[in-house]
Amino acid sequence: MATALQRPAASGVRESVSAQEWALRVDLAAAYRLVAHYGWDDLIFTHLSARVPGPEHHFLINPYNMMFEEITASSLVKIDVDGNTVSDSPAPVNRAGFVIHSAIHAGREDAAAVLHLHTPHGQAVSAMAEGLLPHTQTAMIAGHDVAYHDFEGIATELDERERLVADLGPRHTMILRNHGTLTVGASVAEAFLRMYFLERACEAQILMLSAGRANLNNPNQGVAEKVEQQSTGPGMAMLARGLAWPALLRKLDRIDPSYRE
Repeated sequence: MATALQRPAASGVRESVSAQEWALRVDLAAAYRLVAHYGWDDLIFTHLSARVPGPEHHFLINPYNMMFEEITASSLVKIDVDGNTVSDSPAPVNRAGFVIHSAIHAGREDAAAVLHLHTPHGQAVSAMAEGLLPHTQTAMIAGHDVAYHDFEGIATELDERERLVADLGPRHTMILRNHGTLTVGASVAEAFLRMYFLERACEAQILMLSAGRANLNNPNQGVAEKVEQQSTGPGMAMLARGLAWPALLRKLDRIDPSYRE
């Protein structure tokens, strides 16, 4: 007979961490639920993380035995940059998730949140030689901030971390060639909004290419640069944290508020 998956008691975890960490756990659990809601999940694979404030560079990541639709604030696992569990959790952690996320959290002080997906549309664009094309407004919003990293196999080797960080550079969005998509942000909200734009751009690209490359309308010269100016700076952070993210949390609360447990 199947048995229910055992989760940590919410009250016990909440009482053992700071209010700041608990709020971060709620946001990250919400991101997992939203990824599942939008159909971006890949069974128990792929991973989202958030760095816990403090000098230790600890970060939160999903337990490797739970679907994204099951993730709660208390079920997230806290690990260090060496992959050691520092919270009282028996759950395993995805090795590739540790390699990718530890690299970026340690290498980029501003990368408080890191999201990585394997959606069909993201993978399809990652396999295209030209990468993301600037033919839609959403692609122009995401595209000016995109870096690329060549596929080296499943990311289980520690030496790949240096190349991941070097290829990402100062950008906040990355297409992992022949693999998937990745975004970083100073908050879970910012990383999620960047991922939303990137995934929508990839989906639109696959749809528009069904008409054939010769039938695409090329944007006028200078338009992509204008969109870049319009979609950078503090305004985008405000849009993510102050407007889009609270609306997304309200959406989740209507669907299933158990992510807050």
